[in-house]
Amino acid sequence: MEPPDSSVQSPDLVSLELTVENVEKALQQLYYDPDMEHKNVAQKWLTQAQTSRQAWQFCWPLLSPDKLPEIQFFGASTLHTKISCHWADLPTDQHQTLRMQLLSHISHFSSGPKMVLTRLCVALASLALHTMPQGWPRAVADMVRVYQPEKVGDQGGSQGGVGGGGGAEEEVNAHAHCLALLELLTVLPEEFQSCRLPQARRAQLREALAGEWTAVCPLLRQLLQRQEGNSQVKERALRCLSSWVGLDVPLHGESEGLLQDCFAALSDPELFDTAVETIVSSISQPDCQRYTDALVNLMPLVLGLHDQLKAAARDGDMETSHGICRIAVALGETHSRTLLEQVEHWQGYLALVNMILFCTGIPGHYPVNETTSSLTLTFWYTLQDDILSFEEDKQVVYLQVYRPVYFQLVDVLLHKAHFPSEQDYTSWSSDDKEQFRIYRVDISDTLMYVYEILGAELLSNLYDRLGRLLMDTERPTAWQDTEALLFGFQAIAETIDVNYSDVIPGLIGLIPRISISNIQLADTVMYTIGSLAEWLADHPMMLGNVLPMVLQGLVKAELSVSSVSTLKRICRECRHDLAPYIHDIMTVSQDVLVKDIHKSSQCMWLMQGLGFLLSALPMEEILGSLTTLLTPHIQRLDTLAHQEPSPTAKLSIIHILGMLSSLFTTLDISRQDEGSEGTTPAQARPNPVVVVLQQVFTLIQTILSKWLSDSEVVEAVCGVFERSVKTLLNDFAPMVQQLSEMLGQIYSAFPQASALDLTRQMVHIFAGEKDHFSPIQALIELVTSTTLSIFQQGPREHPDIVESFMQLHAQALKRKPDLYLSDHQDVKALFYCGVLSLKFPETPTAKSACMFFMELVCHCGDIPPIGQVLQRDGKLLVHTILEIVGSQSLCCLTEHFSEVLFCLNRHCPVLLAQWLKEGLRVPGFPSAQVSMEQKDTFSQQLLRSQ
Repeated sequence: MEPPDSSVQSPDLVSLELTVENVEKALQQLYYDPDMEHKNVAQKWLTQAQTSRQAWQFCWPLLSPDKLPEIQFFGASTLHTKISCHWADLPTDQHQTLRMQLLSHISHFSSGPKMVLTRLCVALASLALHTMPQGWPRAVADMVRVYQPEKVGDQGGSQGGVGGGGGAEEEVNAHAHCLALLELLTVLPEEFQSCRLPQARRAQLREALAGEWTAVCPLLRQLLQRQEGNSQVKERALRCLSSWVGLDVPLHGESEGLLQDCFAALSDPELFDTAVETIVSSISQPDCQRYTDALVNLMPLVLGLHDQLKAAARDGDMETSHGICRIAVALGETHSRTLLEQVEHWQGYLALVNMILFCTGIPGHYPVNETTSSLTLTFWYTLQDDILSFEEDKQVVYLQVYRPVYFQLVDVLLHKAHFPSEQDYTSWSSDDKEQFRIYRVDISDTLMYVYEILGAELLSNLYDRLGRLLMDTERPTAWQDTEALLFGFQAIAETIDVNYSDVIPGLIGLIPRISISNIQLADTVMYTIGSLAEWLADHPMMLGNVLPMVLQGLVKAELSVSSVSTLKRICRECRHDLAPYIHDIMTVSQDVLVKDIHKSSQCMWLMQGLGFLLSALPMEEILGSLTTLLTPHIQRLDTLAHQEPSPTAKLSIIHILGMLSSLFTTLDISRQDEGSEGTTPAQARPNPVVVVLQQVFTLIQTILSKWLSDSEVVEAVCGVFERSVKTLLNDFAPMVQQLSEMLGQIYSAFPQASALDLTRQMVHIFAGEKDHFSPIQALIELVTSTTLSIFQQGPREHPDIVESFMQLHAQALKRKPDLYLSDHQDVKALFYCGVLSLKFPETPTAKSACMFFMELVCHCGDIPPIGQVLQRDGKLLVHTILEIVGSQSLCCLTEHFSEVLFCLNRHCPVLLAQWLKEGLRVPGFPSAQVSMEQKDTFSQQLLRSQ
């Protein structure tokens, strides 16, 4: 399309009539006008043009041979839009004419442009789906007859709409018509899959299309078997088959022969990739399981590719090995149980399993030298799952055959999990390293499934091999061999209960003998120890064998993740048995924390581990250990609190506060209190965490005085107290008064969601306590007053505050509805805030508002201010919900809105009925698409639901 003359002003499309000339002008504006606003206007006008009744007429001139491809494409697209979306507008007596016009135009465009041809084919496919089977009973057969290659030369004028010509021209026409036919046959099933149809109509069409397969299958076989056949034609034929198999066409008879033709196409390098896709999509259809004989007959064809697979693997031909592997896995995995049940063909399926095993162990390092092995991993899970699903007597037989294969699989998987040499690994990109890490995770999952087949014998096998490696001092051992065996152990111990395994004590004894020579091996040693933490809790005498190795790893930054996570697991599982090691653990941990050896996230994990550890100490020792651990960090925090705000200081403050939060999350002495008899009652001795918080309270206030406007710092401060409240529960009582006062000051000065969340936590724990009701009530009234001011100024900029505010009052209504008897609590204002919150586009905010109203409505009978507000303004609530649901602006929350209505129906059904009647009788409310009859039905069904 020629660009428009820049001197000519863009037309005012709004006032233009729907004519061919004006459509062309709009297309010119859409494609070439540099002004995006003009483009948008053109796009909107053209969209409206496509939906107009005139489109049935103006689309044909746009397809004229003298038009530019962009104009022709719009004409074809318009035809498809009209047929697919406005079929009812076309009189029945015009259906035949439209079909003949489309057939003729497809003939004319068979040589291109391709984009126009495809849209015309999609349009005819849509027409066929509208008229099959009654209006066009043999649609596909007719298409094949019109465009069938060998008929084009003789009868092209009558059937294809193209006149006959000389020999060369005739051959070109035949080729073009063949490609057009294949395009049409390919898009027909795709259009069926994508169009929206009622279930009954879809079933009817599926049956009709399946009946037409008898016209398609012979044609595809004919094209694939032609010796002189063009590769382009054969490729399109293969793609056509891929499209039809989605309709669950039968895989027997001639269809089976067609699939064999696809295997023959694998020998053509130009067709290899397409043939693989077609074969895989064909045999991956679950419906194929009905055709057992065909599946059995396919096995020799797949096994016949084994030599080609080996040659490809030997030559490093990743594309070929990948394709053949996909075929083998598709057959073996999709039809595993079906083929297992064919006991007379067990040797063939065993050969297929071994072929897949070869693919799993294909030479090279994933993902640098090969990408095939990962395709096979889910197959091994499917196979073991199917074997174990048989009755016990059959299982025994299958296990005799396949257990040896699974033992070979273990060797293959551990070999594939080997790290390359350090020199090679260093040269890998970060993306390759990450893919290899994920690949090893997949291998570890597969080993877990293998354990289901091999059981304890697998662990014994790994242990024996590891023992031979570590005890044989004469032969040098590559570290990769040791690492792979440990990796196997760790993969299984991570998810399987190994507490009763008799090889774990031996493994614990072997681990200290490992000569750690690099990071990868050290990491795996750490993770292996961590995976055995529960076993160590049952065998604490073995802790001394491995804990020193963990502490040695803790001081190395390169082992940060593995060593810290392992220590945390040991502290959590074995905390009651760590008394002999507490000094060493605390000393090393304090040292690495002060020296900033680990990143912030690992410091948090380490603090959580130390929280578990300290929880097991005698009460009189916890505070001293806490003081020793925290003093350097509190001193650092004090220094930062008196510095001028800066980005560096902010990060350090958040980091230290985060460590305190993490520590207080796991430092739980409640179990000690439960188990203590004859000792001082828990309430008589202050909780060590409370003591520490009281000591640093002034310091935290100092920090807030400088950082109050920084939401991240305030969130970190609130996090310290929120974690403490959740862990300590009633033990936090001594701090309720001063924390409530501080929260009120924080929120009044600079409202932030984190302060509301902490207030909600305080309400949850202490609102029901008589001694703490007064400060909690004062805090709620203060934050409510402040938030109401935000609503008056415009809350849309603060959805997080609105969400937390609604959650706070939902919690308060649930825990202590008496709070709303106070004259200082403006229930009416809260109600209106809730209604505004329902309309927020943010899903969590609207959901929180629904929760608030569900709690509010429950108390309309026992809290007079709530009852009065509902009596007066409940109509507004109901109409707001109806309006939101009617507009479908928050359709994902329909269930929550309905819960509010159901709640109203339970507690004030008479009022609800009145509000519904008043709202739903308004024409067009809540949606113009809903009839009065539908509204009456909705109202009746809702009011019946008590």
